Amino acid sequence: MTFFGFVFKGLWRRPFRVFLTLMALATAIGSVMAFVGVADGFSESFRNVYESHHVDLVVSRQGSADRLSSSLADGFPAQIAGVEGVGRAAGVLLETLSVEDQQIYGIPAMGVRTDSWLFTDYGLSPPPKSADGSEGDVLYLGQNLADRMHAEIGSKVHLFDEPFRVGGTFQSDSIWENGSMILPLAALQRLTGREGQLTYINVMLNENTGPDAIPGVVERVEAIDSKLLALATDEFVETDQRMKLAGSMAWMTSAIALLVGAIGTLNTMMTSVLERTGEIGILRAIGWPTRRVAMIVFLESVILALAATILGGLGAAGLLSLLAASDAAGGLLQPSIAWSVWLRGAMIGLGIGVVGALLPAYRATRLHPTEALRHQG
Repeated sequence: MTFFGFVFKGLWRRPFRVFLTLMALATAIGSVMAFVGVADGFSESFRNVYESHHVDLVVSRQGSADRLSSSLADGFPAQIAGVEGVGRAAGVLLETLSVEDQQIYGIPAMGVRTDSWLFTDYGLSPPPKSADGSEGDVLYLGQNLADRMHAEIGSKVHLFDEPFRVGGTFQSDSIWENGSMILPLAALQRLTGREGQLTYINVMLNENTGPDAIPGVVERVEAIDSKLLALATDEFVETDQRMKLAGSMAWMTSAIALLVGAIGTLNTMMTSVLERTGEIGILRAIGWPTRRVAMIVFLESVILALAATILGGLGAAGLLSLLAASDAAGGLLQPSIAWSVWLRGAMIGLGIGVVGALLPAYRATRLHPTEALRHQG
């Protein structure tokens, strides 16, 4: 029998046991890919909120435990816009609202000045002002949110029992933004009792301001007031506590599943070696080197782990697609798993396959040819 013939013979010797191990390991690796995929999807969507609008710096309140709930005076954008190296600055008030009559809860709501560049960047036009100079009760819906609400331009939406008219819809590169709504800054401040407040400020640098000049711009922005913390977009996203917590929770939750999968693989391979003691002893007796015998065990384990990675990844991708299409998670989750997550899943599967084969391979290489006589007799 050829070398690979021995490999596949070992896998098919106890097909039901191998199938159970494959399913357990696929569940473990699929769980990792699903959890990590969700966490990475949140981070990517969060990053796209800023990258889609070409934001270079994000300014929040110094010392805030949660930067997405920090509080700044809404006069700071005008001051920051005057800093050397800064092209434009726009403040955002971030809140979470609900449309209770449609039972849609936890909707991200952004308050933005309708005369700012950021509002125009969404492809929206400022609402006409009334005789008293106010903008009226108008809001704008991300396309995913509009679809969930079955809302069209001119539809009525009630927030805190106050009627608002849908003034338009917008499409963004960020899934998170597509599931959000935009209100005029003054309207959201009034609704939430946060008059004169912002959550953070988006800053675009001048076209002639290179990467080397960013530290100087940050220093000048923070010199305006000791309350200001200016960070480059990538740093703002990567150091956000919510993103870090989501990633940590994903790996912590997955660690248990990985441990179970690794133990299952070890048990299957160890049992396989014990059942084939006589066969392995004969191979040693006819001159097979210990390295070649060990390679059989390793290949069986790695093939099993990689097959589990493919099954687990497909299952995780299918689950995320179903969740992304549901009303509860629509507009919040990426509907697919990034290739980087597939790569990490394959590396984890390969690692489990190798680790799970170490002890069985060692046991196989320690067999003496005379073992064959005892087990065959």
